[in-house]
Amino acid sequence: MDFPGLIIEMTQAAVRGDGRAVRACFTPDGVYHDCFYGAFSGESIIEMVEERFHRDACNFIWDIHAPVSDGQIGYARYVFSYEIRQPQALGRRAGFEGVAICELRDRKFASYREVANSLVGFQALGFAPERLARRAEREAEAFFALPEAIHHR
Repeated sequence: MDFPGLIIEMTQAAVRGDGRAVRACFTPDGVYHDCFYGAFSGESIIEMVEERFHRDACNFIWDIHAPVSDGQIGYARYVFSYEIRQPQALGRRAGFEGVAICELRDRKFASYREVANSLVGFQALGFAPERLARRAEREAEAFFALPEAIHHR
């Protein structure tokens, strides 16, 4: 499958709550780095989709825009929204924009990583300002931990 087809298949399987179909888009050692829940590999990708995504939210919309790839790495802009199931914001619609950075091997994801304005989604969940600040601190730490950012410190 080409990259645009692969990323659309993976995201729409996640929207449906089909963790096995999401997992099938990854190499055996592939890692899904979710901007809310963290990193998952192997069979834990199934659990993340079925037991976390769909536990905490419903009525997902995940649109992919302008996917591009050279066969080894792929990028795609996305707009993602969902209805919150958590009591503090029950029924509220949350969403954000992001970019997927995908390492590809054997026409599957070896790594799927998101760079997103996820604080918008956390704010919609009703998180207190202090919790949002802690999240922003963690995102800054993760950025400066990237090998590509070493000379930006």
